[in-house]
Amino acid sequence: MMVKIQVVNKRGVNRMLEIKEFMKNVEKDLIDFCQNLVRIKSFTGREEEVSRYMEKKMIELGYDEVIVDGLGSVIGRMGTGDKKLLFDSHIDTVAVDDEKDWSVDPFGGVIKDGKLFGRGSVDMKSAGAASVYAGYIAKELGLLEGKTIYVSTSVMEEDYDGEALLYEFENLGIKPDYAVICEATQCRLAIGQRGRALMKIDMEGVSAHGSAPEKGVNAVYKMVEIINRIEDLEKKYINMAGKIGEKPSIALTKIECETASYNAIPSKSTVYVDRRLIKGETYEIVENEMNEIVEGTGATWEIFKVIGKSWTGEEVVLNSFMPFWDISLEHGLTKAAFKAYEDGNERKPELMMWDFSTNGVATDKLNIPTIGFGPGDSKMAHVKDEHCPIDDIVKACEFYTNLIKNI
Repeated sequence: MMVKIQVVNKRGVNRMLEIKEFMKNVEKDLIDFCQNLVRIKSFTGREEEVSRYMEKKMIELGYDEVIVDGLGSVIGRMGTGDKKLLFDSHIDTVAVDDEKDWSVDPFGGVIKDGKLFGRGSVDMKSAGAASVYAGYIAKELGLLEGKTIYVSTSVMEEDYDGEALLYEFENLGIKPDYAVICEATQCRLAIGQRGRALMKIDMEGVSAHGSAPEKGVNAVYKMVEIINRIEDLEKKYINMAGKIGEKPSIALTKIECETASYNAIPSKSTVYVDRRLIKGETYEIVENEMNEIVEGTGATWEIFKVIGKSWTGEEVVLNSFMPFWDISLEHGLTKAAFKAYEDGNERKPELMMWDFSTNGVATDKLNIPTIGFGPGDSKMAHVKDEHCPIDDIVKACEFYTNLIKNI
């Protein structure tokens, strides 16, 4: 394939061709690394083994500094320049509860039909491996002048979006000028994401024996009006004009009740509401909406807090309100990403926005300009036979390296 002439280094070597040639030499090692990562179980809060392996790999590749922080995330640094760029990939995965339905061992790191299969292959260990190797390649090819590159392989993203990355910024003094979230995009350029809020609605009742329901107040029955209101709003949003990602959504995702026994009237019922946010939707908008949903019912609501512990023993708390974010096509980071992609592919990247939440909620909170780019299709995340195309992994590594060159 004909490649456009790019910036030439002092030896007169085309830098883009140099990167592609180097990629050929390390491709096998990169894919082996991906396979080994998939073979390590790393469910949220139990990532120690994969963190230690990631730390070891960064040291082997000659990272200038490698840190395991207080939550157990691994952060590698290359270079000492004033311009700072961070890549983030989470290394935790959801569990596998359907192993018998998989066609391959979900922790076997199997390669079949040009795809790497296994839990975490697309969400998102392949991306983590690609970013780790990009930092290494950039150093080997002398692309770090005036730059500092951070490669974050963070923990606990699946249940605590952004919290591990915020921890890095707040506790390690990392202040990047730009960030790349490496979640799956099918090697398209992500320029933002829908926001997410999770609300908890509680309804109180009065317990009584099941043989005399008239003596109690059934908290589940009292919740029915709220459930109907949520369903009505869900239908309204579904029928709104616009594509998914351009319109809000709401869904009741879980219902619970408290009861003394199987023959007692429930004294309390709780429902959880997943609300996806679009541009311009603020906390105040959601607050007003929720107040209308519970109005006149006696129920109370709150933003749900997810509380857990990292593998290091530190507590993590997620306040589940994460706004929409995006980046302008005219921003310098976006332009550098366009050039990085065009350098390697001789065409402009396809644009997209994630319709789910990512660690980009952390960089947005700190006003760090952010884009997304990652191998594989996000629809393969969390499902049986999860897989990531090998070609995508290589392409992502090349893009990350080119971005370092162009930033």
